[in-house]
Amino acid sequence: MRISSDSSDVLIVGGGIIGLVTAWRSAQQGLRTTLADPEPGGGAAQVAAGMLAAVTELHYGEQTLLGLNVASAARYPAFVAELEEASGQETGFRACGTLSVALDSDDRAHLRELHALQQRSGLESEWLTGRECRRLEPMLAPGVRGGLRVDGDHQVDPRRLASALVTACERAGVVFRRAWAERLSVTGGRATGAVLADGTELAAGQVVLAGGSLSGRLAGVPEAVVPPVRPVKGQVLRLTVPPAYAPFLSRTVRAVVRGAQVYLVPRANGELVVGATTEELGWDTTVTAGGVYELLRDAHELMPGITELPLTETRAGLRPASPDNAPLLGPTALPGLHLATGHHRNGVLLTPVTGEVMAHVLTTGELPELGRPFAPGRFAATASPGAAPASSPDSPDSPEQTAPAPQEQPV
Repeated sequence: MRISSDSSDVLIVGGGIIGLVTAWRSAQQGLRTTLADPEPGGGAAQVAAGMLAAVTELHYGEQTLLGLNVASAARYPAFVAELEEASGQETGFRACGTLSVALDSDDRAHLRELHALQQRSGLESEWLTGRECRRLEPMLAPGVRGGLRVDGDHQVDPRRLASALVTACERAGVVFRRAWAERLSVTGGRATGAVLADGTELAAGQVVLAGGSLSGRLAGVPEAVVPPVRPVKGQVLRLTVPPAYAPFLSRTVRAVVRGAQVYLVPRANGELVVGATTEELGWDTTVTAGGVYELLRDAHELMPGITELPLTETRAGLRPASPDNAPLLGPTALPGLHLATGHHRNGVLLTPVTGEVMAHVLTTGELPELGRPFAPGRFAATASPGAAPASSPDSPDSPEQTAPAPQEQPV
């Protein structure tokens, strides 16, 4: 084992979007910050669609999470402006709005109930007839029965966002260790750093575990504080809209088809993202013929012209899901160890507020009021589902599928 001569104030384990924003905000606070990940900005950022859907993603029983989602969505314009200035890169943020539509009477009834819930929750959305939906988006299927227009639900390109965060971190002085963290170092009942795959031991005053779906697999974490995070697979397609077909869509369009969610996210560069499946298959990230077929079939029912577009990419990634679908943020029962994981389907949306909350924790030792409902202690007696010791990992086909240590994996 090699002991690094460098000691950091903060060590971030995991270089996905959540780990990167935590590192950036930490460095901005003047903390000497190190981030351990073999490929910062890789993983799920290369898969996720990047919907900022605080309103259209509202689910029954998640009103507490709604407050965090809305707060983060409100921060996005200022956040991306600051990040783009700091990095000199664009993030693909688009204030384009979202349209959720119904294709049959049952879906229409469900959408009406969702609209009522949104209104009770103080959210802004407008009910449209099928004709009004098609007037907004002429490529929609003739059978659309109605929809919800949400002008405040926007999008960002997670790949560009991750790249900008890497550059901003570098410019802020974050030290990147491009290797897996294999084991948490605990000395005298306190987290004091981590041991990397190459045997290097990194010392740090505080450690943040931001490993997404793999957060529960870091060796050396006491059982009582292992985060209860499991992987939820999502398959996503990318198509290209040729100039002759533009504009194909002007905003994000969502629907429920045969009980499954489908969404189409149009990028300014002509890319169209179609997703996403929801599969409880452990660490599998195989793109399947069935998954691709189901997405194209449902998207075709929503927008028949989509089958004329070139299919340019198929990917699968892992969402880090907690038992209540909300993130785990802040200090654990082990002094010196903090969590920033479990964001499930809201990792990209919650990036600004997560960075803010974690910076406050790292500088004061306390969660701000906004983050208190998401303290890791709410799952103190919950075991980590599917967690496996780092000493016996699955046989990975790629770094995204399995690995001896975590990186963030939201989709």
